Amino acid sequence: MALSQTRTMNAVGTAVLAKSLDTLEATGEQMVDMMAASMELSVNPAVGANINLYV
Repeated sequence: MALSQTRTMNAVGTAVLAKSLDTLEATGEQMVDMMAASMELSVNPAVGANINLYV
């Protein structure tokens, strides 16, 4: 009985993680599309194309 519950909980956890991954992938694709669209509308496409990071 305990083994069956463990397997069920693992299956549910895996399904939830898979759904979460799908959602994150869709959100990432939307962000990339939004960034690409904003670059197309920019008057000067070179401005803001690079980010300087100093560590």
